[in-house]
Amino acid sequence: MNWLFSHSKGSGPLPPLNSLQQQRQRQIDSLKDAHPSLAEIQKDVEYRIPFTVNNSTLTVNILLPPQFPQEKPTVSVYPPVGHHLVDSNNGTIITSPLITNFGMHSDLGKVIQSLLDEFWKSPPALMSSGPSGFPYMYKPSGIPPYPTQGFHYAPRHVGQSQTPPPAPPHPSVDGVHVPPRAPPSYGLVTDLALPTGDTQLGLNGHIYKMPEIPESFPDLCELNLSQLSEMSENEGVLLEFFVTLPQLKQITNDKEELLTNIVSLAKNNLQMEPQLEGKRQEMLYKYEQLTQMKSTFESKMQRQHELSESCSLSTLQARLKVAAHQAEEESEETAENFLEGRTDIDEFLTSFMDKRTLCHSRRAKEEKLQQSINTYEQFSSSH
Repeated sequence: MNWLFSHSKGSGPLPPLNSLQQQRQRQIDSLKDAHPSLAEIQKDVEYRIPFTVNNSTLTVNILLPPQFPQEKPTVSVYPPVGHHLVDSNNGTIITSPLITNFGMHSDLGKVIQSLLDEFWKSPPALMSSGPSGFPYMYKPSGIPPYPTQGFHYAPRHVGQSQTPPPAPPHPSVDGVHVPPRAPPSYGLVTDLALPTGDTQLGLNGHIYKMPEIPESFPDLCELNLSQLSEMSENEGVLLEFFVTLPQLKQITNDKEELLTNIVSLAKNNLQMEPQLEGKRQEMLYKYEQLTQMKSTFESKMQRQHELSESCSLSTLQARLKVAAHQAEEESEETAENFLEGRTDIDEFLTSFMDKRTLCHSRRAKEEKLQQSINTYEQFSSSH
């Protein structure tokens, strides 16, 4: 055991790590390199990583068993959440295949990073209930529990080395000290949720500030032993005292005020309902007009496109070419009829000259249009 004390006489060098210890250290180094915010709870045994998802701070706890990495680590999340990677029975133990299939050749840093990436891609849903402190998985002597968050009430979890908060002074009668009694379980009182901070956030985002909770109740110190016993054994007396607390009266008054405001807002909303309905009908009418105008616009755009296509230079040139060819065929048909003796010379001259003139006119127009097209293309290419 001399190697434990590096400054003692005759102490030699530290014994070399075996293969399992070297692999364990490599895994821990990988975890530290991948996560700078890693908190070491118990050296080489337990680590914790805080992270934030959707304005909620969660904590991943990593517990390394003695034979790690031959044995897979135990990874949990707190507070309890609902997620496809978390055990649905307790909401804390992570059951991802990356953990259940962890082996000697796995990388702990990358595995934990993959879990965090999955939490960011698919945020977990916080469960409505759970213990008020982080459940320590490794509890050696001398390790303090998870630090409290500065709430008015101390956490229910008390570690092995934590000293419970001092109890309030117990009353005495005639100089005789009365030993403390365990309070009975009143369903209506013990079911009340402990405050989780100075404010409560409602479903509609309204922030309500809770009244200050005193550390002691002076009215209880003025009661004698019989009155305290009666209050302890009689739920009705206890509830009567509880109802008279100024903090509860303040909450009741705030509740009534909020209800009054809600009713007032509801009445205002009902008064604005006809105006809202009128605006809705006007919007529907204008939407119908918009639909009709859109349909008209699309039909006119289609007509404009057809006219644009029919009046393009290439279309006009093609039509001129067809019309010139048609006039030429008609003039040739007139000449054949004259040669076969079907028409006289006067009718032939009149008809043939007209059709040949029309044919040459169309050909000239077609050639002139082709020159215009070539000139336009050369101008466009040069610029």
